[in-house]
Amino acid sequence: MDDKARQAKQTSDLKIQEQVEVKPLGTSVALTQELFDLHILSIRTHFKNGDKNFELAILDQEIKVREGGEVVLEVVGHMQEEIANKMKQELVGLIRQFTGADRVLISVELREEVENNNSKLYTNSDKFNYLREKHPALAELQKKFGLETDF
Repeated sequence: MDDKARQAKQTSDLKIQEQVEVKPLGTSVALTQELFDLHILSIRTHFKNGDKNFELAILDQEIKVREGGEVVLEVVGHMQEEIANKMKQELVGLIRQFTGADRVLISVELREEVENNNSKLYTNSDKFNYLREKHPALAELQKKFGLETDF
């Protein structure tokens, strides 16, 4: 029974696999932003079908194509940078397969996160003090009505 079930699953998996149009070799196509944008959905679908969510998160960001077929992946943090470096080879193959481009380079650029210098307002007292600095009338209301933020 296990062998029959396994064979049935394999045949159903083969039917589900996507059909890919392969461009013939020998055609010289330069990779441009427009050509890449036409096929990015197919590339994302490939990673989605492979349950590669980390790679998919990188592909969901804006991807730029420079002259000479250089694809620039902008990542945030070292973890995304490591994942992007691991997926380079597969991504190059997919881009060549879908677009027919003969020269594809992938570079990974680390984008810095903009840090907010404002302190986090966790407690009710912190929130009230922040609002009191913004609106001085709250200090008068607090004195007049004897308001307390902490219970």
